[in-house]
Amino acid sequence: MPSQTATEENSTAGVTPAAPWRIQAVSVLPNHRLALTFRDGLIGVADFSAIGTTANPGIYAPLVDINFFGQVKIELGVLTWPNGADIDPAWLHENLATDKTWSVPF
Repeated sequence: MPSQTATEENSTAGVTPAAPWRIQAVSVLPNHRLALTFRDGLIGVADFSAIGTTANPGIYAPLVDINFFGQVKIELGVLTWPNGADIDPAWLHENLATDKTWSVPF
């Protein structure tokens, strides 16, 4: 699957999320990974591959499908998917600040 890059998309005109932990850009990488760039310049890779082994993924279940996973978008600095699933950007930022690659637990 080719890499895709999304940049900041604001659903509310004139709103610019300025918090340093807001996500500015995302690229889809192989094996359920995302390369992230935050507003403060921090970059890192979030590994979502654990989604395939969790017993109860809940709203995240569709992310197992690599094509669905690749539909990630940025809305007001937050990673979102078409089914309404999202990931807290502050949590991602905190973990990627110490380790440039982080396995997201599910």
